[in-house]
Amino acid sequence: MRKVLLLCCLIWLGSSIELAAQEDVKSLHANARKYMQESDYSNAVLVLNKALSLEPANADLQNDLLFTYYLARNYGKAMELGKQLVNTDKPDIRSFQLLGLTYRAIEENKEAEKLYKNGIRIHPYSGVLYNEFGEFLWAKEKFEAAVEQWEKGIATDPNYSGNYYNAAKHYYLTKDKIWALIYGEIFVNLESYSRRTPEIKELLLNGYKKYYGKMGELQPANPKNGFELTVSGIFDKHAGTVSSGISAASLTKLRSKFILDWYEKEPVAYPFRLFEYHRQLLREGYFEAYNQWLFGAAQSLPAFQQWSQANATTYEAFLQYQRGRVFKLPANQDYRFLDNKK
Repeated sequence: MRKVLLLCCLIWLGSSIELAAQEDVKSLHANARKYMQESDYSNAVLVLNKALSLEPANADLQNDLLFTYYLARNYGKAMELGKQLVNTDKPDIRSFQLLGLTYRAIEENKEAEKLYKNGIRIHPYSGVLYNEFGEFLWAKEKFEAAVEQWEKGIATDPNYSGNYYNAAKHYYLTKDKIWALIYGEIFVNLESYSRRTPEIKELLLNGYKKYYGKMGELQPANPKNGFELTVSGIFDKHAGTVSSGISAASLTKLRSKFILDWYEKEPVAYPFRLFEYHRQLLREGYFEAYNQWLFGAAQSLPAFQQWSQANATTYEAFLQYQRGRVFKLPANQDYRFLDNKK
């Protein structure tokens, strides 16, 4: 009996010590991140190393230490630790990301490219790595190679917002007709209230101005891509709706007609989550409010404020509706290279 009691006491004591150690690690980690936020990198390194002495295999601690070295511009230490982390049996996506940033900071371009390719080989569904590899290639003015990575990221990880952000900006600078509009609007629904959102809302407004103001100068829809042909065909059909100017109000009318035409025959040829969301908003009576949210402030902040005050009940109801739902894209709705999938 005494042996049993002693064994139970030892187990309890061991569990208590383990729990205490876990609490210590959590507390140390929280303090380290506080130091990181305050740019006190020396203390952050000190505390992270203490936490790692208690949990040497903790990936979050390891990556935060790597990030701290990067932020402190201690690139030698960052490379040393980063190489260790990406050469383990199960390297973490964030380790590739942070080592990539380190290589880019010191212009180790060959190493960065090799790293991203290896990271994508190990994590072929990581939108983060496709996005960062694309940004690396864009900085080297390899624009087509960059957008190819963003498109792969969209196809393999459709709910990661960064690839839509960069692809929208790329296509806006080209003569492409629709993809800046499509990707830009998906981005603002995935990332509705970030510092990047107003930038893409303005791009969308200007994208519609470009579409209807330079129709003869833009690249025609790909004749082998039914999605592009259908989208641009409906937009062209209703060009008269915005003939008096592009505004939140005229775009609401245009886009309402677009959705009615898109769903005229069901099942639709190309199921698409963004257009399904538009139809939901129309049915709920929130489509005007959504378009004001999307284009109003970019068009004219005073006019948007006046509209939102005059329609306060509807606008607040839309915001609650929007925040109560997660915009999530299913797989296999990446129609950019539809002709290549046949």
